[in-house]
Amino acid sequence: MKEASLMTAQLMAAAMRTAPKAGGKDFLEIVVISDDVELQRLSNHMLSYAPDSTNEAYWRRDAANIAATHAVVLVGLKRFTTAGYDCGGCGYPTCAEFSAARQEQVKEMGYTGPHCIMRMMDIGAALASAAKTASLLNIDNRVQQRVGAAARALGLIDADVVMGIPIGVFGKNIFFDRPTAKH
Repeated sequence: MKEASLMTAQLMAAAMRTAPKAGGKDFLEIVVISDDVELQRLSNHMLSYAPDSTNEAYWRRDAANIAATHAVVLVGLKRFTTAGYDCGGCGYPTCAEFSAARQEQVKEMGYTGPHCIMRMMDIGAALASAAKTASLLNIDNRVQQRVGAAARALGLIDADVVMGIPIGVFGKNIFFDRPTAKH
């Protein structure tokens, strides 16, 4: 089953790469993690952060998913850049004004920001394409924010904003209907 997951992870990465992007410009970083030691390290990092978070039970739940998964496909925005659309989605009338006024912030076990809304949609399109690919192949998956934040913190991906999709083949999808312990 792990082999099927690994093949799917590569196809998901290809789907992310070819997903539509604003202006046809690709600023995404895509990484597949399948090594059991790295997956356990990622899970452990999520567990160690859990008590310091505002949602400890959710961090623990997601860490358990990562410990049991076959692979994680990560996608992130490699660097800050605007799409040049002057759409106003960032709160500024033009991309130039946003870039000039932007004061980068970094959140522990989170991301840098703020970012161009069009670039965030690039990540969304990539995630949707990858999740659909896994779904078409009947591989269990779920888009998760916490695994992306932990992977970024560990330096497993060089990106400012990261989301992840753990995948695997199980008798029952471990990523849904999962218990969350109350604390």
